[in-house]
Amino acid sequence: MQNTAMSIPRPEFPNPQFERKNWQNLNGKWQFKFDHGNSGEERNIVNDAQIFDTDSMEINVPFTYESPLSGINIKDFCECVWYKRSFTLKNNWNNGRILLHFGAVDYHAKVWINGNYVSFHRGGMISFCLDITKYVHIGENTVVVKVEDNMRGGKQPSGKQSFGYFSGGCNYTRTTGIWQTVWLEYIPFSSYIKDFKVYTDTANLSVTINAAFSDYMKNSEFLCEVFYKNKPVASKSAKVNSTFASVQIDISKDNFHVWDVGKGELYDLILSYGTQEDNANKDVVYSYFGMRNIAIDGYKVLINGKSVFQRLVLDQGFYPDGTWTAPSAEALKNDIMLSMEAGFNGARLHQKIFEPLFHYYADTLGYITWGEHGNWGMDYSAESYQNFMCEWIEEVNRDFNHPSIIGWCPHNETWEGQRKEDLAYIYRTTKAIDPTRPVIDTSGYIHVETDIFDCHDYDQDSAAFKARYDALINPSKREDVFQNHNKWDWKKIVADYPYFVSEFGGTWWSEVSGESQNNKQSWGYGQAPEDIEKFYARFEGLVSALLDNPRIFAFCYTQLTDVEQEQNGIVYYDRRKKFDMKRLHKIMAKKAAIEK
Repeated sequence: MQNTAMSIPRPEFPNPQFERKNWQNLNGKWQFKFDHGNSGEERNIVNDAQIFDTDSMEINVPFTYESPLSGINIKDFCECVWYKRSFTLKNNWNNGRILLHFGAVDYHAKVWINGNYVSFHRGGMISFCLDITKYVHIGENTVVVKVEDNMRGGKQPSGKQSFGYFSGGCNYTRTTGIWQTVWLEYIPFSSYIKDFKVYTDTANLSVTINAAFSDYMKNSEFLCEVFYKNKPVASKSAKVNSTFASVQIDISKDNFHVWDVGKGELYDLILSYGTQEDNANKDVVYSYFGMRNIAIDGYKVLINGKSVFQRLVLDQGFYPDGTWTAPSAEALKNDIMLSMEAGFNGARLHQKIFEPLFHYYADTLGYITWGEHGNWGMDYSAESYQNFMCEWIEEVNRDFNHPSIIGWCPHNETWEGQRKEDLAYIYRTTKAIDPTRPVIDTSGYIHVETDIFDCHDYDQDSAAFKARYDALINPSKREDVFQNHNKWDWKKIVADYPYFVSEFGGTWWSEVSGESQNNKQSWGYGQAPEDIEKFYARFEGLVSALLDNPRIFAFCYTQLTDVEQEQNGIVYYDRRKKFDMKRLHKIMAKKAAIEK
């Protein structure tokens, strides 16, 4: 099943931070088949076209069958589905390596090329790549993908996907199967750049690039070239004698530009790897980076040495036509622009691993984010936690280089019954992979090992809300802040750690004033305001209570958009504006006490 360029949805390159110029987008029309009995492998569906064709249909990748944009729009559960399509390998794609990339497949994917089993990936929210060189040939080839998604089994994280047929409460339409871009890459060299990490040092005006390669090659060289606004800044190469290389590049004061909040200053980066004798057949990766650093100073979290109050909004990344998949690249950028228009300078990316292209727009716009996982849905058995941990490690590795990500939070709202050792273990693992950012072990109710203390508080009474957090300023009354939350070691945490109200607000406001109070299908936190002026008064009271508090460095307002039945967004689910954004921005722009 072929696709013309005009018919390809989401045609842009999906990961600007790791881009090769020789690539082919495989989005568009694929064959699709439900396998309710999960018997396809037993029936040899991979190699028997007649079995696959029986009752098969078309699906529009990268949209899942539950979404309108898929062309199927069936909401019911199916624990096993199959995908199939053909693709043509270009005549000049020979004598090198062919990589097959999947942006994300929910949940357990197995891949065959031309009837040959290649490999698998477990984890529904993160990217993976397969080297398919030995399975393909010039001309027409076939790829088959089997996806198992038993989200009600408790062994996999599912985020905010509904466990019932209908959406309800905080859970929404499910995602099953391929939900991000699928693409091929050609590398004209027998070895290639497999991964790299960028460490920026703003104090010493330098950047270090640590790269890993697929294979060891004799007489090979790794070259790093840095540009700013298309002008060369610096370059440096290193001889490679293993599958790893490290290059440190100094940047002159004249060429030094800091990435900052609201100011996404970026350097372009070109990485080349190959033999010294053959310059024509090197692996070349195009990327970028931002010079910024993060540090904790007492109660403050510093960005480039400056105390910045993090005015964050909760972003769940759902779309009415694509569910987890944004209908276009413009839709990803537009969500950030809407947030900034309302006065927010960043977001908690909530219960979902966001795609790299979202992070690219955050990087370019100077929009700060917290990277999170979608831990809801797990039963916290050893098996489920192993699945969770593997995917979390993949996320931290993949998104490490984004300057817009200023912290990690692997869990949301875990409870006292969970093993505390698990929370400590994932905190320590995250810090081992990434020592450059703060880590919150779990957002909401308890903390075991953390760099920051945070809480969730949906009190709609702004006076009571303010009084509770004013108690942070008075040590004798600090316990008052935790009267509705777990008090595990609260005295130590609140005395020593920066404080973050990471969920608040969530004020109910529907399409028609007053309608939401009578509509049992919709909901928000507390009683909906009687009119829009009372909404503004409540919003200002809650926001000001936190901005004016010298012990609080960040908040996160719930939420950016309505999501299905949850109607407490700054904008409606279709992204129409609910409120006067200039008025919200003025309230948000007030200088915070911790910034003074």
